[in-house]
Parts: sequence; C-alpha cells; structure tokens
Amino acid sequence: MAKASETIFIVNPQAGNGSTGKTWPHLNTHARARLGRFETVFTRWPGDAVRATRRALEEGCRRIVCVGGDGTLSEVVNGFMAVAPTTRGQRELGFIPNGTGCDFVRTVAIPRNLKQAVGTIAAGRSRPIDIGRLWLRRHGARPVCRHFHNIASFGLGGEVSARVNRGSKAFGPFLSFLWATVVALLRYGKKRVTFRVDDGLLQTAIVWNVVIANGRFHGGGMQVAPEARVDDGLFHVVVIGDLSFSEVCRHLPKLYIGRISEIEKVCTWTGHRLEAASPERVLLEVDGEQPGTLPVIVEIVPGAINLIMKPENRS
Repeated sequence: MAKASETIFIVNPQAGNGSTGKTWPHLNTHARARLGRFETVFTRWPGDAVRATRRALEEGCRRIVCVGGDGTLSEVVNGFMAVAPTTRGQRELGFIPNGTGCDFVRTVAIPRNLKQAVGTIAAGRSRPIDIGRLWLRRHGARPVCRHFHNIASFGLGGEVSARVNRGSKAFGPFLSFLWATVVALLRYGKKRVTFRVDDGLLQTAIVWNVVIANGRFHGGGMQVAPEARVDDGLFHVVVIGDLSFSEVCRHLPKLYIGRISEIEKVCTWTGHRLEAASPERVLLEVDGEQPGTLPVIVEIVPGAINLIMKPENRS
C-alpha cells in the first residue's frame, strides 16, 4: 500500500467455523453502501491480522474494522498495541463479530447482528477502553509480550481453550465450550499456583482456574466477572479455588447467570497488576487462544484503544 485508505477492513474468512467467508460478499456490499470506500485485507495464517493492522496504522489509516471472532480481534488489538501510543490515540477500531465465542460484545455495546454492527461503525462514536498486557512463556521458548482486550486465565481455562481450538466448532459457541469444559474437568487436575495482585501478599493456593478480567464473559457465555468494566483502569481477578468435582458440577450454572460470587471457594480482587507462577505445567488462555504457560505477569494499560460502540454503553 503506497498510501493507506482511511478505512481498512481486516477479515478472517475462517472465523465462525468458516461462516465469515460465506457471509462476506453480502456484508461487503452492505458495508460499502453504509461506509463508502474501504480497502479489504483477508487473513490466511495466524499473525496476519497483527501485521496488517500495524502496517495500516503506521501508513496513516484512521479506522480499522475487524471482521471475525475474539481471536481475530485479539490479533488486531495486538497490531494496535504495536504502534506508538500517540499514533493509536488518533485511530479507531471497529468490530463486526462473527466468530465462535464473540464473548467481548456481551460486555461492550456492539451488536451481534452484522448489519447493526455496520450501523454502529457508520455512527462513528468511539470511546477509550483498557487493554491487558502480559508477559508469558511460550511453549519451550523465551518470554514474549502479548496484549488482550477481554480475558486472560490460567488453569482449567487454558485446558478448555486448547481443547476447543483443536476440535470442531460446528455445534456453536455454547456447546463447544461446555463440552470442552466437561471433558477438561474429567481429565484435568487442580494446580498449585503462587500469585500476587498489585503489592499485596504473595499467596499460594490450589485452584481450578484464575481469571484476569477486563470484560465480563468468556468461554461461550460464562459470566465469570459480572462487575468488570472495560474503562475503569482495573482488572477483576477471580480465583476458583479448591472445589471438589461435585462442587464444580453443582455450581457450574452460576457461571452463566452472573452468580459466581456466591460460590464459597471463589475469591475476587481488583487491581492493576498480577504475577503468577507454578512448579507445575499450567496452561494460559488469552482471548480464547492458548499461547503458552506460567509464569506470567499481567498489567492493565488504561484507555489504550478507541473502540467504536453504541453511545448508550455503560460498561
């Protein structure tokens, strides 16, 4: 690109078990009617959206529109975070959700309906949202930095994410994540982890899962952090502790209706930073992907990206 377009769509045709590629011709026609001219970049491989976003922003593109699921959006977010804060502060991110989970739009005011999502972008109202930054150990390699817009977790969440991404998602987000959760519960053992939130005490606990939440939902609709906000400069840290298998099964429905705080062995904190480690192999989950293992350091980056959303949002 000699000169970047004002608006560039980054489209993952494989998102939503291939549904994005099938719906794109119709969506493309509708988007051009509402938004005018724009350039389109199709992704083929992991990392394509990161590179395309960074290149477009550095070449002067004012608005990036991501079409896909939370995994595609996560790559676009990482592309945004790869440029200077002064650059991304003058740019906007739009999102048209069409993936397996799309949990993030349950927190922010972005419609699931594709045409309505285009209408939200056409209205052009953006607001700064917080982004998570983490340093993790990629499998067998040295630590790397990565960013997330919704939720990071470690423990059972990493096992579920790995299982979902290895299998078919043809049954939709709810059943795909629920089945992976049930199988992981049967095969997974609780882990001993050591963690610290901000400058608090270093704690050691036996846990099923630890969640660092910017958004409220993950895992195809589990409301794991019902009080989380994307614009308050804080994480909500949720530790699902040493429950028995029968206790997990009995309380699992509470995850879907926002009543996780009623579970006796669940603890919550708010903070700006978390560090965690374990003598065991503990998998990470970051925006629905499984990128590595503990140890990890996570920090909040307040107001990092201008996200286009409906003005009535209060998240």
